[in-house]
Amino acid sequence: MTSIAPWMSVADTAAAIAFYEAAFGATVVERLGDDDVTFVALLTIGGAEVWLQLEPETAPDGRDGPVRMILTVDDPDATFARALAAGATEYAGIHEEHGWRIGHIVDPCGHHWEIGRRLAV
Repeated sequence: MTSIAPWMSVADTAAAIAFYEAAFGATVVERLGDDDVTFVALLTIGGAEVWLQLEPETAPDGRDGPVRMILTVDDPDATFARALAAGATEYAGIHEEHGWRIGHIVDPCGHHWEIGRRLAV
């Protein structure tokens, strides 16, 4: 079996985990750390794996960077709204373009996400 999962640097793992749980329904599968600080965490979002690592010095600052995640969901409008309610910033609202219903947010950790689904062909 082959898979690929993002490994994202964050400045605050507790805040990042709380956001991903609230915005995307993420579940923590594994935590590495001590009682006070999580250094690395493995999360799943609808079966897709996402790794977080506490690295304040390399965490993004919110500018559009070289990597953007695409989260494909059944109801992008609801997921997009949930992400905004959980603290994300709207970069581009939900719209239809190039055969997708899609929107673009920046999460509180500075990572960019496209949330969408392919339209029926």
